[in-house]
Amino acid sequence: MIPPALAEDPPQLAAAKAALRQSALLARGTLDPAGAGEALAEIILAACPPPPGAIIGGFWPMGAEIDVLPVLRRLDALGHALALPVTPPRGKPLEFRAWRFGEALVPGRFGTSIPAGGEVVAPNWLLVPLLAFDRTGARLGYGGGYYDRTLAGLPGARGIGVAFAAQEVAQVPTGAHDFPLFGIATEAGFIPTERS
Repeated sequence: MIPPALAEDPPQLAAAKAALRQSALLARGTLDPAGAGEALAEIILAACPPPPGAIIGGFWPMGAEIDVLPVLRRLDALGHALALPVTPPRGKPLEFRAWRFGEALVPGRFGTSIPAGGEVVAPNWLLVPLLAFDRTGARLGYGGGYYDRTLAGLPGARGIGVAFAAQEVAQVPTGAHDFPLFGIATEAGFIPTERS
């Protein structure tokens, strides 16, 4: 289920985002994911690795999202602390809970998988899911604004969008509250953005 667009968006912008969101969902559903997760892990570790000691804000992939589990496993093996997001009520930022492979997950909001326990932590390096992106670092998410609020509330944190290369578009419609990403990692390479 996709939450409705943020109330802050004027009607024309909300409509443009909704149209792109629907077409991006359909297009992503046609992509072949074979090998993409491993290729993404290689790209991230070679081109945009987190600094030593970074707290990694990851996510458990769902549906047709690119598989971030290979990179999370590699970061875990390198000694990074991992955390997964818990989706709060609308209008609030995500809450990240410490988590390691082998620890229990339970169903969360909107079909997510979240840690059954774990202390709340503030990640400083985040893998950010998306439906579409452009080379300026603009990202189209699922419409709830959770990552925009989260990144805005974590000064100095680095948000790396993760997606299939085919999810790139010429321009993502954006508003004042949309928070740009530091870069985009795909199975085909790393795209530094204007914030890099």
